[in-house]
Amino acid sequence: MKRRFGTVVTVCVLAAGAAGTGTAQAAPRTAAPQAEIFATSNTAVITDPADPRLKTRLGRFDREVRGTIRAQGARAGASRLLDGVFWSSDLKQTTYERSREFDVDRVSATGLHHIAGVLAKQYRQESVLTFRYLPRTAAGTNAVDIEAPGIDSWRLHDALVADPAVRDELGGGSVTLGGRLILVAPLKDLALARTFVTKLGADWKKARVRYGAEEFVSAP
Repeated sequence: MKRRFGTVVTVCVLAAGAAGTGTAQAAPRTAAPQAEIFATSNTAVITDPADPRLKTRLGRFDREVRGTIRAQGARAGASRLLDGVFWSSDLKQTTYERSREFDVDRVSATGLHHIAGVLAKQYRQESVLTFRYLPRTAAGTNAVDIEAPGIDSWRLHDALVADPAVRDELGGGSVTLGGRLILVAPLKDLALARTFVTKLGADWKKARVRYGAEEFVSAP
């Protein structure tokens, strides 16, 4: 299944590189926020991993998005810098993108959808991903948020290129500066995601799996 995030086709396999000002985090979060928004200001398709645009800290973007979240009546929590490696079915090669994950609290499902739509329009994005944490058995649960340690970007790139099933169904991924994979995938693809994470060399027993509802929100 092809799914869009930012300007590329991808599963939202995302890596948290840094919090707030961009300081690297070595450990996973111990508590989940109410919801998360994954967004970028990038509108280009980047195919060169050495492209200097991938070094941006997105500092201004961070401040602007936090302001938008607060302006809509929600609470803006931590922000984490993300690096993505994705497979483009159109280009038949990997593409790259830097983005940020924003924690959001004090927000309803409708409010979260609205905020994402505002961001998609403001930054000219095809869509913005949201994830609301929910109980595993909740009626609205349709996705998983997986975090697994022990991954580097080169290994992720090579595994993605070598596995047509993963790149066609999941689409891509990202790795933190500290070597942690964060994957948001459809609940129906949990088995595939687990196989992929294991093939990457991560210890599934050390992976953290949380359930919730994902949505790709386009500009209104």
